Amino acid sequence: MSLRVLKIGPACTVQDQGRTGYLVQGLSRSGAADQLALHEGAALLGHSPSCAALEMAGMGGTFEAAQPMNIALTGAPMQASIDGSPAVWNASHTLEAGQQLVIGAVMQGNYGYLHIGGGIDAPEFLGSRSVHLTAKVGRVVQAGDVLSAGSRIADVGMKLRSDDRFTGGVLRVVASFQTSLFDQDTLDRFSQTTFRRGARANRMGMQLDSDGEGFAAKGQLNILSEVITPGDIQMTGTGNPFILLPECQTTGGYPRIATVLPCDLPRVAQTPAGGQIRFEFVSMDQAVALHATYLADLERLPGRVEPLVRDPHDILDLLSYQLIGGMISATD
Repeated sequence: MSLRVLKIGPACTVQDQGRTGYLVQGLSRSGAADQLALHEGAALLGHSPSCAALEMAGMGGTFEAAQPMNIALTGAPMQASIDGSPAVWNASHTLEAGQQLVIGAVMQGNYGYLHIGGGIDAPEFLGSRSVHLTAKVGRVVQAGDVLSAGSRIADVGMKLRSDDRFTGGVLRVVASFQTSLFDQDTLDRFSQTTFRRGARANRMGMQLDSDGEGFAAKGQLNILSEVITPGDIQMTGTGNPFILLPECQTTGGYPRIATVLPCDLPRVAQTPAGGQIRFEFVSMDQAVALHATYLADLERLPGRVEPLVRDPHDILDLLSYQLIGGMISATD
């Protein structure tokens, strides 16, 4: 099966769960900015959440099916249609040969995902199909590309209720390596401040803005470079926090005031420009429990999938459907 790319937005890449184990070589994980969206797509299509999908940052594209195939749309809601008929987001659909899928601008959040049954069959590098632009591993998807897929899954026309992670909100954090370098007044002010996602944001990280003075650590100019990970919150020389994301560098010398829990990273990635964020410190025991709950919720996603009921007014080819099968008799 294959899906031909007719038009495409400027920042669309193939992503899976990323590659681990290469920090010592200077290669960060990469992978989908919203890992939850991968699991949602897998639940809708019945394949593994390790399968690769197309990550679309802000804008999608126009695609044409070469053969019958099944797709799912998850992550940040985007305008979508199949041959002019509206396509429900966070749901799975069938594309017949020659049908065109059009995905427009994001309506909420940042990253939308297009999944194909069986996963996108892109080249593997170090055990992952994820593009890593800052490391020059792979490239953005371009018009004329063909997205090959694994297999067609039989059960489509399903939907999944999405959680609200597309407007910002509270992020749970744990103390990081340099948290103790920030005095208690600074830490309290950090927890009480409402931040706004700034204009500087990409797959490496996102800047946060706030009113009032910045946040500084004691002796921050003497900090040695150490290993860093997605979710770390670095304080730059201006006192503005940066939350690091999947394509972040592997080491850094800026002081880290805290680290966002992995289960809250989808909310980080999907916070739109200007979206408000607050931080809440939790203990390590609480963090472990919260992450365990998150993993259990991921396991339960397939059980939350339910049939998609379409509005007949949105079905342009309604007469082609066999709505009544068999025979009906008033006496037999």
